[in-house]
Amino acid sequence: MTSTTPSPAPVRRRSTPEELEALPLQPPAATGLAEVVRRRYLLQMLVRNDIQSRYQGTVLGWLWSYLQPAIRFCLFYFLFQVMVGRGAGMENFAVHLFSGMVVVHFFTETFNGGTQSLVQNRSLITKLAVPREMFPVARMLVALWHTVPMMVILVFVCLLLGWVPDVDGMAAAALGFSLTALLGLALGLVFSVANVFMRDFGKVAQTLTQFVTFSVPMMYPFTLVASRFGETVSSYYLYNPMAEAVLLIQRGFWTGTTSDPAYTQAIHLPTHLYTRGLIMTLIALVGVVLAQRLFSRLEARVPERL
Repeated sequence: MTSTTPSPAPVRRRSTPEELEALPLQPPAATGLAEVVRRRYLLQMLVRNDIQSRYQGTVLGWLWSYLQPAIRFCLFYFLFQVMVGRGAGMENFAVHLFSGMVVVHFFTETFNGGTQSLVQNRSLITKLAVPREMFPVARMLVALWHTVPMMVILVFVCLLLGWVPDVDGMAAAALGFSLTALLGLALGLVFSVANVFMRDFGKVAQTLTQFVTFSVPMMYPFTLVASRFGETVSSYYLYNPMAEAVLLIQRGFWTGTTSDPAYTQAIHLPTHLYTRGLIMTLIALVGVVLAQRLFSRLEARVPERL
């Protein structure tokens, strides 16, 4: 009786990095924002790497994200409220200004970062089979992370001025941030893929965000628009979703720091603030869905154009 010796299993040779890069890239099995949520571990890696790269080589590191908004608030307070006296007739004008600046910063970072996200990550896009919507979403989350220190400064100053959170105010702030996030993400998706085919869209996005700073009631109150241009123009002014978002944030924080929040709200904020904000948020949500569909139609041509 002869015993048969089993043959050894074949040893599989590992591919070298050069061989892996030479393999043709296959598109991901699924795309879309739902797939981005499913692969959130990759999204977390992108966000973490982006944040770390911003503070790489600095001594203070992430403390700069708190130091810079604190210095910015002090400068705005000294310039507009002490030197210029812009807040004459308005209580705590510096809080009025800074609360608007928080949401404008979140939007501009989301919009501009999302527009450049595909071009700046061309090496990953051409080598990794991931849903490419992940890159604009990651930039939105990075913008949100950088907005948190500004919110900490804002809340701290408001508490020093006697601000007490109320349910309506927190609902207004949540609605304002939701509107800003959805609007910034929708524009980021559209402009990111458009910027791949024509790099001028990056400059267009930068120009549009410059207009945002002056098209919202941040450095001036909303009542100034109504008094200078009348109710007709001011009603069209409120069609600007970012103006609505700024007013919602001011309702959540600034009005509560004044001696009579109800009077401040009645004088300096428009009527139907919540209704208009909810409608604009729903429209922005529909805009994200449409932007996602446009992105899906064009993303197959993105690697070859990069």
